[in-house]
Amino acid sequence: MQAAANIDQVIERLDVVIAAFRERRSPLAFFPALYRGVTLRVRAGIHAGTFSDGARMDRLDTAFANRYLAAVEAFLAGQRPSRAWQAAFEVEARRGTLILQHLLLGMNAHINYDLPVAIQTVAPPATLAELQGDFLAINAILAALLDRVQAVIGAFSPLLDLLDRVGGRTDERIATFSITNARDEAWHEATRLAAEGGPVRDRSILSLDRRVALLGQCIIVPGGACGLAIDLIARTESVDLHAITDALLAVV
Repeated sequence: MQAAANIDQVIERLDVVIAAFRERRSPLAFFPALYRGVTLRVRAGIHAGTFSDGARMDRLDTAFANRYLAAVEAFLAGQRPSRAWQAAFEVEARRGTLILQHLLLGMNAHINYDLPVAIQTVAPPATLAELQGDFLAINAILAALLDRVQAVIGAFSPLLDLLDRVGGRTDERIATFSITNARDEAWHEATRLAAEGGPVRDRSILSLDRRVALLGQCIIVPGGACGLAIDLIARTESVDLHAITDALLAVV
């Protein structure tokens, strides 16, 4: 798959990815379906002048998305992507993995690993601070989608509220943590990487990949009462992959 050159092409490439995973009847279609909606909102923000530098945001969004697209291409070709993405992709056929877990695994790899690295491509150290305002503006776009995403998941997962009972809004805290807190950490990592260089930065990126992959494993097997609740929730969750994907595509 050819890399996207701009945000319009990102949306086109995501359509191709979604179609490929649909054809495989794979739950890996869930994350790009949601990601497409986020990208549409970012593009609308660029056109509306939400960002101080719309052209730079287009470049960042494109560089960011291309990392995911490259990981998908490697996976579909039978190759191994980064450890972070491998943790997300290897659960494709794992029974009992919730819709919520598939989405969180995608967000974990893409935000915690891809985003700090992508920032380096559009914001050299001397200009990194100039990007922060626009970076934070994305948080509001993501927060606006959160309730709608949870409503979609709940429609296909009737016992999802068990997570509330065992953890006191556990599902909401997990989702919020994977977006807002993960983006805060991504900015911290981007700042750290910017201060490094050459082989040192390369080693830091490899270390980040390993840490994010370990976090992915915790999402897959959380353990304790949460793990027991997930096992029960999975027994009643819908397996209509096309309907779930369509519903996530409608979250715009």
